[in-house]
Amino acid sequence: MLATLEQVVGFLQAQPYTSEILVVENASQDRTYEIACDFAAHYQGDSKLHVLQETRLGKGMAVRLGMLAASGDYRFMCDADLSMPIEQVNRFLPPSLEGVDIVIASREAPGAVRYNEPAYRHLVGRIFNTLIRLLALHGLQDTQCGFKCFRAPVAEDVFRHQILAGWSFDVEVLYIAQKRGYRIVELPIPWYYHSNSKISVLRDSLQMALDLLVIRRNGQRGVYDETL
Repeated sequence: MLATLEQVVGFLQAQPYTSEILVVENASQDRTYEIACDFAAHYQGDSKLHVLQETRLGKGMAVRLGMLAASGDYRFMCDADLSMPIEQVNRFLPPSLEGVDIVIASREAPGAVRYNEPAYRHLVGRIFNTLIRLLALHGLQDTQCGFKCFRAPVAEDVFRHQILAGWSFDVEVLYIAQKRGYRIVELPIPWYYHSNSKISVLRDSLQMALDLLVIRRNGQRGVYDETL
């Protein structure tokens, strides 16, 4: 966590735009919260830095809190392991991309490069993506990469309707966005596999498959159409 914060801060301090950093912790089993709070207490950069705690379990709830608490015009979610180099962030923002509502990092789009990923993890990912395209989303080749950028009004719309707390929240958020007609673009990136991933391939893959059925059912019942 400390190395990630140092990289992010170093990158943002070199940019011409204003920025903020939100670290969201929820029930981690390490010292994430303490490390982040200590870093924030000694932080002297130009970017705003906030450390938040979410009492509800699940990555989806942590991301939801961060996206709705953010104040910027563009809201970028980022995995703490920085499997995508932080310098790639500017490719998600204007003027690099214009007229786009959501930009999602893709390990499958032409030009993307994967480093050190085990073959079985890639195979499981492709099987899951096939299910996603059959049951929920159309035309997206990689919904699970942890780097995504939303225009502020879009983030506030789709994340307020998010229900799922677990790993499938990405699919749910993009499903809501697609139903609302937002423009989603996949951006090819360099991506580095880290063996310390918290995903259990067997257990979490089964739960995520069940989540797809929940998303599809919610969509058919109009759950995501309600005005909040």
